[in-house]
Amino acid sequence: MAGPLEGASGVHGHRVADESLLDDEKSMLASDPGGMLRATASAGAQVREAASLANETDLSILSDDGRPRAVVVAGIGTAGLTGNILSAVAGPRCPVPIIGHRSAGIPGWVGAADVVFAVSASGRSPEALAAAEAAARRGARLVAIGNPNSELQELAERARSPFIPVPRRAPARASLWGLAVPVLLAARAIGLVKVNEADLAETATRLDADAERSRPAADSFVNPAKSLALGLAGSIPIVWGSSPLATVAARRFAETLAANARYPVMAGALGEAGRGRVGLLDGVFGGLAESSRDIFADPDDEDDSKTRLRLVLFRDGGLNPEDDADEPVAVEERRADAVQILAERRGVRCDVLTAEGGSALERLASLTAVPDFASLYLALAHGLDPMAVPAINEMKELSNPMPEGIQ
Repeated sequence: MAGPLEGASGVHGHRVADESLLDDEKSMLASDPGGMLRATASAGAQVREAASLANETDLSILSDDGRPRAVVVAGIGTAGLTGNILSAVAGPRCPVPIIGHRSAGIPGWVGAADVVFAVSASGRSPEALAAAEAAARRGARLVAIGNPNSELQELAERARSPFIPVPRRAPARASLWGLAVPVLLAARAIGLVKVNEADLAETATRLDADAERSRPAADSFVNPAKSLALGLAGSIPIVWGSSPLATVAARRFAETLAANARYPVMAGALGEAGRGRVGLLDGVFGGLAESSRDIFADPDDEDDSKTRLRLVLFRDGGLNPEDDADEPVAVEERRADAVQILAERRGVRCDVLTAEGGSALERLASLTAVPDFASLYLALAHGLDPMAVPAINEMKELSNPMPEGIQ
């Protein structure tokens, strides 16, 4: 972790994070009036509740017509990420393609041979509603997931399609597991993934344990989420994943850093990094800035206000039993080692998060829980309310049609 961080403006104009804010639990909770910390700590409970709700829903209609030609998971934001989660958990030997669709409607080729998942935490996102309407119109099998008593539920009922009700208790970005688990269990009903009850139980337990380690009352020096947040403070984060599953976690972290902490982030797969993006380590925020540093200066006296790259590397050396040979894993692990060495040579600090657990689902959980909390702590260290994002509301107001009679 860098030297002490003070609540002041840096020479480049950005507001420096205040580490002391994260060790004052009372003030920190007061700065989180929307309860984002509490909602994030409920991840394990989300897994259990969503699994129960999915099991109470009759999904047999999805398998009546056998294996589909393709699966489309339609949604935006966190709901859209559930398609990536399904693809990563299903693995490369999944018998049908899984396509994430993050815009209104569905691809033109979708028809009666396909399955469409329409996912929306609120049950009213235009993207999910348009997808559900189009799927019903074209005769595709449909399963809808979202807030009960919503427009999405009405559409599913009109189409005589299963609807898995997931009560919305927090913003969508704090409801990842409540949305992802029904997607996985609906896909299991079609025969696309092997997620058993033990996998779900172990995943929930893992999320509970990481929430306990990352709790607000734990001081920064023993709290992995606070340490990660303070390490990222004032930087430009680059987040790379060493496998498809780790890349899902990397993209998730990028989205929460942007939404909660308002940090600009670059995220992607480590393989993409090796095709050009790794050059960022040599750029003006990487090695080029490091080359101008006084090598005799005391590290504790470095100017924390200077913007530098900060690399966060998500590593997943685990093998899904359904995966092919381990050669691709070995290649990615060597590539991850190489990137760490490159960063070290250029003075770019690097945080490494390594997946733990037996199943793909538990390994994914082990890569998301602490970063989720870190994005909230980074926001709070800057004096930001992680739930209130005025720009989102303003964008909605500006993009909605003007009321009739107003020009």
